[in-house]
Amino acid sequence: MAIVESFQRRGDYGAGPSASTDTYRIPPHNVEAEQALLGAILVNNDAFDRVSDFLQAVHFSEEIHRRIFEVMAALIRAGKIATPVTLKTFLGEHDLGGITVPQYLARLAAEATTIINAADYGRTIHDLATRRNLITIGEEVVNVAYDAPVDLSPRAQIEEAERRLYEIAETGRYDGGFQSFSTALTHAIDVAAKAYERDGKLSGISTGMHDLDRQLGGLQQSDLVIVAGRPGMGKTALATNIAFNIAKAYQFEVKPDGTHAATNGGVIGFFSLEMSSEQLATRIIAEQSGVASYKIRRGDITDEDFHNITDAARQIQTIPFYIDHTGGISIAQLTARARRLKRQRGLDVLVVDYLQLLSGSKNANANRVQELTEITTGLKALAKELAVPVVALSQLSRQVESRDDKRPQLSDLRESGSIEQDADVVMFVYREEYYLKNKQPREDTVEFTTWLTDMEQAHGIAEVIIGKQRHGPTGTVVLQFDAEVTRFSDRVRDDHLPVQM
Repeated sequence: MAIVESFQRRGDYGAGPSASTDTYRIPPHNVEAEQALLGAILVNNDAFDRVSDFLQAVHFSEEIHRRIFEVMAALIRAGKIATPVTLKTFLGEHDLGGITVPQYLARLAAEATTIINAADYGRTIHDLATRRNLITIGEEVVNVAYDAPVDLSPRAQIEEAERRLYEIAETGRYDGGFQSFSTALTHAIDVAAKAYERDGKLSGISTGMHDLDRQLGGLQQSDLVIVAGRPGMGKTALATNIAFNIAKAYQFEVKPDGTHAATNGGVIGFFSLEMSSEQLATRIIAEQSGVASYKIRRGDITDEDFHNITDAARQIQTIPFYIDHTGGISIAQLTARARRLKRQRGLDVLVVDYLQLLSGSKNANANRVQELTEITTGLKALAKELAVPVVALSQLSRQVESRDDKRPQLSDLRESGSIEQDADVVMFVYREEYYLKNKQPREDTVEFTTWLTDMEQAHGIAEVIIGKQRHGPTGTVVLQFDAEVTRFSDRVRDDHLPVQM
């Protein structure tokens, strides 16, 4: 048995193991490191604190070691002392190759010399457990690929393998924990320095709209930004405009390891769950060329329009704007694909259009509110993990339509309070013109004259209502909206007009 052989190699129990060569490969493990760590904890329970935040019983290769660590952890967390004497009553009988459990515990404690290396032993055990898990996943990938069920596509198998690999990568990391305040302070100064160097002097990534940037300070790293509105308000257009502005402004520097770091703008990942990539591209071309999207689709364009479209398309081809238009994906699939994009192409801003078209895990007992809670929590965790702003679009409930003042509020967020809870910023898109257009009275009435006046005042005006912002004030930003080409832009203010002669 491996644990006895470990002691035998140190001259404790006579001759070592047979010199015969194994005909199969043994998964990576280090019994000596496991024994050294368990012994260190038995001698001084303080050693447990050095590994408890990342090491679990399942990471040990030997069953008896898993059981010993599990019992020790339970005793120490209960405020009791873990020693060979207190442990032996909880372990029962085990076949240890000729020695009893109490003898084995005594030997572990006797062999321990110091707790200084406890954290190193723990990391070794954790890393080897990770390697064993990788071997298991690799074997399963091979076996399933050889004998795949009829209804399992290769793409589904790839995504499942990716999910499990990232699960391993993100579980039990030992690089977290507390950091000194000076470290956090240094990071804050670095953010301020980058803001000073960036266009617009913003701490976050510029949206390309100065009035909105002034209110938000740009899109901040690790923030979940919700853009909500009723159908027809232009929330997809706003998200598309912002994403394109960021990708168009992209500039980078090459880091010592050869990777690119954005100095301005950024790389965009756009999950278009509602529209196809072609529809989204048509919208962007319409916005940049000034030719209405319906004219582009019909081919109802002039020679000048065609030149404007080709010029816009040529410019768009060079920007780092990546679209995934797969419909009905789960939050787990979205997370895996976002990580892949970050690794392969870089990623500075992630856009999801829209929240309610995502699905949660395949838990049959979960209702839609629980599912949406899982989705928003997952998006916030993804924003923190990748250190990028995640802009997620959301529908609003119909109760907005029943009010006289149809400006949306936080309580209008559809299906779950988790959207408001998990979001760092919640923005509502509202256009009075949309509602007025549907209320046109008869032309031969007094109301029609009033309606015309209201329409003139509301024409081309959109309000972005910031209903929540963790890092700044709430309020309303007024933007210009060109409905024909679905383009949002800053309004021309009186103080920016040329001097009248």
